[in-house]
Amino acid sequence: MTSLGETLGAVRPVEPGPMAEARAHQDRLTKPSGSLGVLEDVAVRLAGIAGACPPPLPAPAALAIFAADHGVHAQGVSPWPQEVTAQMVANFAAGGAVANAFAAQVGASVTVVDVGVAADLAPADGLLVRKVAYGTADLSQGPAMTRDQATAALTAGVEVARDLVAAGARCLVTGDMGIANTTASAALICAFTGREAAGVTGRGTGVDDATYQHKIEIVRRGLRVNGIAEAEAVPGGPDAALRVLAAVGGLEHAAIAGFVIGAAAARVPVILDGVIAGASALAACALAPDTVGYCLAGHRSAEPGHAVALTHLGLEPLVDLRLRLGEGTGGLLAHPLVSAAVRVMHEVATFDSAGVADKGD
Repeated sequence: MTSLGETLGAVRPVEPGPMAEARAHQDRLTKPSGSLGVLEDVAVRLAGIAGACPPPLPAPAALAIFAADHGVHAQGVSPWPQEVTAQMVANFAAGGAVANAFAAQVGASVTVVDVGVAADLAPADGLLVRKVAYGTADLSQGPAMTRDQATAALTAGVEVARDLVAAGARCLVTGDMGIANTTASAALICAFTGREAAGVTGRGTGVDDATYQHKIEIVRRGLRVNGIAEAEAVPGGPDAALRVLAAVGGLEHAAIAGFVIGAAAARVPVILDGVIAGASALAACALAPDTVGYCLAGHRSAEPGHAVALTHLGLEPLVDLRLRLGEGTGGLLAHPLVSAAVRVMHEVATFDSAGVADKGD
């Protein structure tokens, strides 16, 4: 079994040579230079990830939905009962969720990973039990996880990524499930970006104005009791990143961070979903900065913290449909766009090969 440290050490920068080659190839294709906008940037990034131009098609894709519960739910930050986490895991396993429908549309496999659901789950096809704990502690009262728990969840995510790639996946998609996990996400985004709680905390699955203000105060309290200054980014480095992740993150955040790092170590692109994935990617990139080169932003969530996280990471979202569901839905919707960007590199003729005059010819 590869240790977390070995996986972190295996993450290398994307390769600039193939990226330059891909950019030059884009300019020779039968279209105005730059006319495909962000899709050209996607193709260039994938060339750097693969170390080849043109890059391979990012298919088949594999979605991993990491599920866990949160002690901060006791503070009344969500109108949904905590039992919904376990119930939705069963729904994923039965194929009845939106993520399942979107995965079927794009031909992606679905793996559900219990890293911290506050219940024992019945065995099901596609369900992996990698439970670290029965949910986190209440982040507003102290650390949500111990350092060992956060490390175990990170390792679980790394191993899921490794196994999916070994089984043939050529693109990974992040998914999540956990009632109250937008509260932990807001705290993580505050800590890693230095933004204030009010600017990154959203309404999650839908809360009224009073509950929303209470949620912001809970995020502030979580930062304060864990010794994290609001509006001041934590110092860099893996030790600080792990401390923050354990203090205010969720078990699924840690597992998704490990999943993203595992994808980077395997030199496979990973499409990030919404705000939970964005918060997790901040942790992953704080642990291993070169990881960001392997990330694609599937969409921009309606949650305000997600835009903050993407800006901090320097990632351009592929779609903006005001989604706020999670599960991996936005990442799955973006996968055909990622594939289309690569198909252009493989299938579109150059000006020379097609006998088409370039500008200035």
